[in-house]
Amino acid sequence: MTDSPADLVITGCTALVHDDQERVGFEENATIVVRDGVIESVTIGTEPPPASERIDARGQVALPGLVNCHTHAPMVALRGVAEDLPTEEWFNDVVWPIESNLTARDVELGARLACAEMIRGGVTCFADHYFSMDAVAAVVEESGMRAHLGEAYFSSQGAQGREKSLEFALRHRGGAGGRITTALAPHAPYTVDDADLAATAELARAHGLPVHLHASENRDQAEVSLERHGVTPIEVLARTGILDVDVLIAHGTGILDRDLPVLARAAGRVAVASAPRGYLKFAWPTTTPVRALRELGIPVGLATDGAASNNSLDVWESMALTALVQKSTTGDPRWLTSRQALHHATLQSARAVGLGDTLGTLAPGRRADLVLVDLTGPHTQPVHDLAATLVHSARSSDVRTTIVDGRVLMRDRELLTIDVPEVIRELGERLPALLDRGHGKRIQDYDT
Repeated sequence: MTDSPADLVITGCTALVHDDQERVGFEENATIVVRDGVIESVTIGTEPPPASERIDARGQVALPGLVNCHTHAPMVALRGVAEDLPTEEWFNDVVWPIESNLTARDVELGARLACAEMIRGGVTCFADHYFSMDAVAAVVEESGMRAHLGEAYFSSQGAQGREKSLEFALRHRGGAGGRITTALAPHAPYTVDDADLAATAELARAHGLPVHLHASENRDQAEVSLERHGVTPIEVLARTGILDVDVLIAHGTGILDRDLPVLARAAGRVAVASAPRGYLKFAWPTTTPVRALRELGIPVGLATDGAASNNSLDVWESMALTALVQKSTTGDPRWLTSRQALHHATLQSARAVGLGDTLGTLAPGRRADLVLVDLTGPHTQPVHDLAATLVHSARSSDVRTTIVDGRVLMRDRELLTIDVPEVIRELGERLPALLDRGHGKRIQDYDT
């Protein structure tokens, strides 16, 4: 303990903590001391030390910041342009024609708006898989958020796409004062061929990089892959070496029973990101098999996907929907519990993006990424079960304060790092050119 004042002290809150078995619990009247971007201590009922900045958090709950484990942040610019469509038409008729118009400035403005939405919703870190990612990295630096970024590519781009993804990952790794981590980002087994996936696995191994991709997104993809190639998308990842490196698989609602032993044998660290709102919206028949993955020890992180399919970057809603959809799918009201949902939202999500040793729990030595949630509203009172109140009664709009690396990015609902009206104004001016589909081009074809 040093004699100089702490950078930040939060007093009077109820802190969500994990015990040595990783069970979620709560400590009342907690004091959280932050120094040099790190949580120095979480103590109960102690006299707070001197600090440069203080927050009185009585009536509020301190949680580890939420992690959006798979999104396409700039796609907020496409929120609501492709509604009530099956997946194939959604991609081919609307989204991929529009994305062929994207400029780096469109991506930057979309990312800025997305970061504002996520900060206001208590998200402190997001895993993004998109194009013109230099622009996203710049927004992460400026907004103060943490992010896990990958430059997406298709085999239709030739070797250049893969090389650009590697170059991005190496250049930005450790950027924004250490708040940026990076990944190689092949789009999916149905848009990236086996040779490119195998080359990606080699590059990941050689450079110590993880891979972030879509795979077995839905049951149709798995069945079509079996029909055409005799293997599932997960088996494609195994035979191309992707499962021998650390990999974050987006969605996985098409993971079949035959895939489970394949995932169990993976030599790399496998994680899955689940974004249930989109699956409901696309009327996919199955959801991410959270229970089966848990039995394999595979962390399932919470996600939103892009706002073009999900309409929202609200991870709070993903947390509640994950609990509800799992109950409905398994026919068991005891699975998933509110405490389990909070575990997915905190430690499991941190692990999914490769940050399980530095984020995900309020404990000494962890990075000071945390949010304060106000539970004094009528919709969150009275509190009989705090975990249930947080998951099923609280909303993202109850987040009062968002802190990343010890820096306050939102205080009492006021955003401190992003000028939202200016972003909305310029994005509005650019939308007609972005939305033009008259050219008939697509960035890619969806044919699984």
